[in-house]
Amino acid sequence: MKKTTLIFAAASAAFAGSAHAQNSVTLYGIVDVGLTYVSNEATRNSPTSPNGLTDGKAMFGMTGGNLQQSRWGLRGTEDLGGGIKTVFNLESGFNVTNGSLASSSFFNRQAYVGLASADYGTLTLGRQYDSVADYLGPISATGSWGGTYFAHRGDNDNLNSTFSISNSVKYQSPNYMGFSLNALYGFSNQAGGFTNNRAYSVGAGYQYAGLQFATAYLQIQGLNAANSSGAVQNLPTFAMTNLPGIENQRTWGLGASYAIGPATLGAVYTQTRYQDNIADSSVRYNNYEVNAKYNLTPAMSLGAAYTYTQGLRNTPGTSPTGNRAAHWNQFGVLADYAMSKRTDLYAESVMQIGADNQVGTNLTQVNGTATPSTSKSQYVVSAGIRHRF
Repeated sequence: MKKTTLIFAAASAAFAGSAHAQNSVTLYGIVDVGLTYVSNEATRNSPTSPNGLTDGKAMFGMTGGNLQQSRWGLRGTEDLGGGIKTVFNLESGFNVTNGSLASSSFFNRQAYVGLASADYGTLTLGRQYDSVADYLGPISATGSWGGTYFAHRGDNDNLNSTFSISNSVKYQSPNYMGFSLNALYGFSNQAGGFTNNRAYSVGAGYQYAGLQFATAYLQIQGLNAANSSGAVQNLPTFAMTNLPGIENQRTWGLGASYAIGPATLGAVYTQTRYQDNIADSSVRYNNYEVNAKYNLTPAMSLGAAYTYTQGLRNTPGTSPTGNRAAHWNQFGVLADYAMSKRTDLYAESVMQIGADNQVGTNLTQVNGTATPSTSKSQYVVSAGIRHRF
């Protein structure tokens, strides 16, 4: 009897070990918090002010998500055999300074499940990021080492992953000799309104040794429709205030980076066009970025980036004053020190200067700050700690 019991126990342990080896669930996350100084933030609106803003004050306080939005998530796989596995990812962003969710949705960043094959690629369904964020984000400063404050004006091109696409089906190809591509489609989920608040995107990239190229495209349609369950639910608010009747968004771009030794150089161009359903007006942002990162030691790195953004407003049938242009120059530097593989300390500064402020109601504003500047400049200085688990 004792021998039979021992054999049964050994067999059960072996089976449990085999099952555990075929399935995995990982808890992961990022906690990012620091102290931040913002030079000029408007505290109230004024109809008598030339730009509609007044009472600009400096702000000093505790802020979260300075480099990366704090988040936690669960990801896992199940081996189905034949080279196919189930994959899933649930990810929620939060504000570490007060513990609140980043938005009303619980898994507001990602929530998807699908099938993956090393030979045929990965097909997933749920809430996911678009191709522009996937392919051009890692080449930019904001989508790699720089983070929130380094984003192009208002993160108009989503390189900082400000929003993700709900109701989406996404295909990611395998890597073929350095080349890969993906495509995404987000459904409106509205009866009789197939094109109301839907999205689609496609992207491709190539990497060889230290050289990397990428290009991507995103189209969002029917945003003015009353459809809160559509593909995009949290478009950056600055776009909505610039064009109250925004209907379509179209973003495309290309970029390249080159790593040689401890240095990495990158360049990115993106264009985002917002089409308004009021008087057929539109606003187009052209973003030109160059960036560089240098690893002084395995633990210490320095980074710098410059972005020139051109804003063009076009209102057909109006006088030349209805077709306005604006320009913003943004400079950013960052120093990062890794205390371990999971914990690092950082210090950064970003300054944005507006050459004109006639495009829309939001004027000069560094991404991630609470309100626009009452003048043509705004700068941020931040220092903090980031921990990954």
